[in-house]
Amino acid sequence: MCAEYTTFGLAPAMRAGGVTDGGYRIHRDFVDFIVDGRPLLFRLSDLDAVSPLASDVPPAIFTAQVRSLLLESPAPLPGGRYVVYGCPECEDLACGAVTAVIQPDGEDVIWRDFAWQTEEHADLELNGYHGIGPFRFRGAEYRAALSALLNGSAPDPRRRVLLIGARVAVLAKLAAALRTIGVGADIAHDADHVPADELRGYGAVAFAPGTGDQQRAAVRRAFERAEVPVARVDGLAPIVPLLVAQVEHALDRSPLEQRRLTGLTATDGEADVEITSACRVTLTAYRLDRFSRTRTHEIFDGVLEPGRHRIALDARAVKGPSFVVARTSGGVLVTAVTH
Repeated sequence: MCAEYTTFGLAPAMRAGGVTDGGYRIHRDFVDFIVDGRPLLFRLSDLDAVSPLASDVPPAIFTAQVRSLLLESPAPLPGGRYVVYGCPECEDLACGAVTAVIQPDGEDVIWRDFAWQTEEHADLELNGYHGIGPFRFRGAEYRAALSALLNGSAPDPRRRVLLIGARVAVLAKLAAALRTIGVGADIAHDADHVPADELRGYGAVAFAPGTGDQQRAAVRRAFERAEVPVARVDGLAPIVPLLVAQVEHALDRSPLEQRRLTGLTATDGEADVEITSACRVTLTAYRLDRFSRTRTHEIFDGVLEPGRHRIALDARAVKGPSFVVARTSGGVLVTAVTH
């Protein structure tokens, strides 16, 4: 059994959604486990998963999940095993989940025998994460972090965005796309007469391309009067997948130092991407042609190691005003291509 102590903490995290021609991915906000100052999820290679502490589950279920991790109820799986990360689209064990034995050891709490599990019983020899754990947490630190979630420190559920602008057709398509991935969206011309309590339900306000400076300033003042801190999104172009990516980035409340995708720049010859842990990265270029039709080019899709990477851009993909979107399972960044 492990003798050295490991620090335990919690931090907000996001499973980035997305809209493509082939379908969509659901946006999920959750609380991640921070082990020795680093998200535990990052140790699991390129795993697309969320913890059981998701912001969109009913409060009673969220509380039950917290109390389960506090060992106040029996383990949900045989062998004292608990789900640590599960499928972001559903709660079915058959989709696969990372599980671990969680047990008390005196005042301490130990997480051990991590495994990928798709059936009632885990096969540690075949599916165990042999390089992860065991972790020994100080009981007081462990219980304080989880108990704080029961005292009003649950993840912020503001996954709604207020869309402002005159191009109703574009905003209607954007709102529909956001709702498809689980982000609520409302369309308005301004926010002058919206009650403060209603404004507090928004995590971001997005201005459609072409929105005037006076209109933007009036909306900002409305949120300031209501004392609502809100992320602001200035739409780069009337391209729905691009605007969805901008909104998702604005809704990301995870600490900057605990994000996987930390940098993105692009010129007409190459894109620079910076990541903090090995993960799958996709790069997509968007532009409008001379008939205002959206042109999409898949630039890169592969697993990258931590560090900074330069990826060549096809000149045809970034001809004229164009934009690049970088995605991992846990984040998204957007940049305009400089020529």
